[in-house]
Amino acid sequence: MDGNGRWAKARGLPRTAGHRRGVEAVREAVRTAADLRIPYLTLFAFSSENWNRPAEEVRDLMGLLKLFIRRDLADLHKEGVRVRVIGARDNLAADIRALLEEAESLTRDNTNMTVVVAFNYGARDEVARAMRRIAEKLASGDVSIEELSVETLDQHLDTAGIPDPDLIIRTSGELRLSNFLLWQAAYSEFAFLPCLWPDFDRKTFQDVVEEFATRDRRFGGISREIAS
Repeated sequence: MDGNGRWAKARGLPRTAGHRRGVEAVREAVRTAADLRIPYLTLFAFSSENWNRPAEEVRDLMGLLKLFIRRDLADLHKEGVRVRVIGARDNLAADIRALLEEAESLTRDNTNMTVVVAFNYGARDEVARAMRRIAEKLASGDVSIEELSVETLDQHLDTAGIPDPDLIIRTSGELRLSNFLLWQAAYSEFAFLPCLWPDFDRKTFQDVVEEFATRDRRFGGISREIAS
């Protein structure tokens, strides 16, 4: 969800105004995904590299997270949305960690849709943490070297039990993944949009999904046209 700061700068506003408008775009994206019956929506809310931003901006982003959970969690729960959080938690402030755990606990049994929030998330860190967990099991004898497989790593990632993304959308014209779901994106389709995140609305989302539906996904095989 890229471009909040540039959206604000283009309007002569502080970056915080862009982030606040970006939260509204998040709400619209969740509503649209639910209406389109998309079962999983993953939002890259805060990366492990975002701590390098100015302290004031980080504080404002943390405040927006708290506001979003306090304002929106009850509505998400009412609509049957399950919230799942991925990313490292050990170095988070206690109040932030408690809010994330509350969101997961309250919505754990909901089945209409899953919103995955990538918070303090970095894909390389995720893989490294998964490898440490596997190494601990190897050392204790709970797992043997012969048992190691692609599935083993899958089961130890933050996204265990969540399907790999079919489509990854990035706004603001940037053409890179920026350490997002690197393992899981092996066969994902991509949509790189010129619009800034605060301008990502229902129509834009619907247009991207409609275009995605026309793609011929081969997963290493041959095209449907050739096969038929």
